[in-house]
Amino acid sequence: MGKLKTRKPRKGLTFEDVWAALMETRKHQEETARQMKETDRIIKETNRKFGEFSNRFGEIVEYQVLPKIEEKFNDVGFTFSRTCNGISIKDEQDEYKVADIDIFLENGDCAIAIEVKVKTLQKDVDRHKQRMAVLRRSADKNNDKRVFYGAMAGAIMTDEVKAYAQKAGFYTIVPNGETVKIDVPESFIPRDW
Repeated sequence: MGKLKTRKPRKGLTFEDVWAALMETRKHQEETARQMKETDRIIKETNRKFGEFSNRFGEIVEYQVLPKIEEKFNDVGFTFSRTCNGISIKDEQDEYKVADIDIFLENGDCAIAIEVKVKTLQKDVDRHKQRMAVLRRSADKNNDKRVFYGAMAGAIMTDEVKAYAQKAGFYTIVPNGETVKIDVPESFIPRDW
């Protein structure tokens, strides 16, 4: 049989040494936690500033569309006499829901609510359909019998999204050089709300 090997205790490692190492580790953990909290604060602030920047860019697109939009819709058969931007419609059936409309064209018979996006996505089209329903309910409640149409405007709008919006019954407004054009295919039928 072989001899049992026994370990000799280390010399010089005391309870105080272990305790000091633990306290040093705790200090590092606290510093790491402080740095993580500061990093979270910086990320939140960066996201807030990016959101503001994105909103400003959206406003630029809106103001690119706004100046000639009444004229452009009049060129496709409408006669609008009033254009406003940045209006809100409160849905009386759901007091917490508000429909914000970027650009609103109107006359005595009809109106067009235009949603403006930097990059228009299918989900934006779906949200605008909901917004149009809110607008219609609000108009009905106020005995407003006008016909409402919708339009999607975007600095960037893929052909797929444009087709999706048109299938939903929305006019699509896309950049066209220095101005915009309303893209109305021959088979397009606008939906009224």
